[in-house]
Amino acid sequence: MRLDKFLKNSRLIKRRTLAKEVADEGRITINGLQAKAASKVAEGDELVIRYGQKIVTVKIESTRDIVRKDEADTLYQVINEERITNE
Repeated sequence: MRLDKFLKNSRLIKRRTLAKEVADEGRITINGLQAKAASKVAEGDELVIRYGQKIVTVKIESTRDIVRKDEADTLYQVINEERITNE
């Protein structure tokens, strides 16, 4: 599954176009490698996403095409979440 589609389906990022922008800005890595929106993701992959003031690390549990809103958080497991401080 494409990275931008997974981010939208899992509700980690609300819109696919926003997921594409974030990936193309270099703010997402897959298993330690820089990711683009079209990068393929699979179960077991580890994503590191840099939002505005925090970094979230998640492990992909499932890659389904159709997911209900209340089931979206079953697609991944949050491993780490840390705030970025401007010092």
